[in-house]
Amino acid sequence: LDNVLQAIRMMLGEQTSQARAKRLGQSTLGCIPLDHNTEWLLGPSPSNRTVRIMVTLPSQAATDYLFVRELVVRGMDCARINCAHDDRNTWAGMVSHVRRAVQETGRPCHVMMDLAGPRVRTGEIVAGPAVLHLKPKRDTQGRVMQPAQVVLDGSGAPGRPAERDVLGRQIPARVAVAPDWVARLQAGDTIKILDSRGHEREMKVRVRISEQEVLADAEAGIYLTPETTLAVERETAGGMEAFAAPCGPILPLPMGIRVAQGDLLRLTRRPTAGEPARLDPDTDEVVPAHVSCLPSEVHDYLEEGQPVFIDEGRIGARIEALDDEGALLRIIHVKAEGDKIRPEKGMNFPDSNLGLPALTEEDLSDLDFVVSQADLVGYSFVQSADDMDRLVAALAERNAAHLGIVAKIETRRGVQNLPEIIAHGAGRHPFGVMIARGDLAVEIGFARLAEIQEEILWLCEAAHVPVIWATQVLENLIKRGIPSRAEMTDIAMAERAECVMINKGPFVLDAIAVLDDVVERMRGHQHKKTARLRALHW
Repeated sequence: LDNVLQAIRMMLGEQTSQARAKRLGQSTLGCIPLDHNTEWLLGPSPSNRTVRIMVTLPSQAATDYLFVRELVVRGMDCARINCAHDDRNTWAGMVSHVRRAVQETGRPCHVMMDLAGPRVRTGEIVAGPAVLHLKPKRDTQGRVMQPAQVVLDGSGAPGRPAERDVLGRQIPARVAVAPDWVARLQAGDTIKILDSRGHEREMKVRVRISEQEVLADAEAGIYLTPETTLAVERETAGGMEAFAAPCGPILPLPMGIRVAQGDLLRLTRRPTAGEPARLDPDTDEVVPAHVSCLPSEVHDYLEEGQPVFIDEGRIGARIEALDDEGALLRIIHVKAEGDKIRPEKGMNFPDSNLGLPALTEEDLSDLDFVVSQADLVGYSFVQSADDMDRLVAALAERNAAHLGIVAKIETRRGVQNLPEIIAHGAGRHPFGVMIARGDLAVEIGFARLAEIQEEILWLCEAAHVPVIWATQVLENLIKRGIPSRAEMTDIAMAERAECVMINKGPFVLDAIAVLDDVVERMRGHQHKKTARLRALHW
């Protein structure tokens, strides 16, 4: 304000003291405390950009050191471990690999461990059938371009479909079989199969991988179930040799409950496995699909007419009735062709004041591990100054004054109480704020997300608090290998934050490279809210 008044006086030609004129040139000094606080929380900035890059580590990071090392080499400045998944042994493996990569590369990288918090989610859903589909790739005329590859595995592990690893590489499907049967296979053997549809199919053995594994392929689609027989006949010097074995156990297919516009869905208090809608044979009436809601205490805060969103807003519903069993929901927002409700998906109740503690008993137990391993802790669903005080007190009990805190703003109350949250967190620990746009968009409405994230950026800049821009950053690129145009604009806007978080996926290494390039370019255009007006490059 002093600088604005001083500038007006100078424009009007009023006499001014040299001291006042000097202060006019010091307006940029406000960024110095923010830079200091950012380095205090997230470590030094890279040489080519001021924005740090945070990456959520997948479970495989606990066993694949080279992948973690490549993340650090490509530009990961902070590794995020989500305590809502995996266990302490897995977390310890991830931390160990990050520390080793830092030591070997000389490139700094912090570790943030994200407490699960009182996340409301869907419960278990009945498992699907144990079926394994081997499917070759075909061209537009139906000709086989690439046979379906499968590992015949005698280790005892259950069969599973083909998948991509953390580097985006295709991993063949695996079929569990008896180890003595695998030991007899030879390259060139033909395996004859009568699949679950009654179709006669063949697989060719290509190469032995180990004592317990051989690689085979199939040029026609095959549906395998447990007990499907695999038979081999080969001609030897002594005549025909034949041996057969059944398929072993197969991981059941993940099941989902398909819902469409106007359907009813019962949200149950009891932790029973969810099931799709069915026809009651006695009454010929449709019994609505049901799924449990965890934690069950959520039901105590629900009221009729309130909205409910599932899986980051992909499915929207409204509470039609409440009873002792739970809540009856009417689906009012879903894709035209319908969508599936799957287990462990987040649920949001934006108009319900859920009285759930931000720091759960499980979080406190995890905190004992976090303070010994991490550089900063992510505080999920923080909504008030009291929530912040609880975490600060819990850290004091564990002598963890060194641990940084990242307050994740993902609810309407969290936005409303952000000044108090900052006041009770900043200065007591290294402190930052994460704009957790996934839950936040559902809680406040997608139309308000852009406005609210702007206000969070403004407020945090005024308080010299670093901001982490998170959720669905470069999601198409990370999952499918090709970014959308909107995603490129999004990361250009994200340059105004101090850190950008990307999620795990098969093309995450490519995403780091793209993000590193774009935020470096945008550095010359913008600093926080101020345009730098650099020369245009065509």
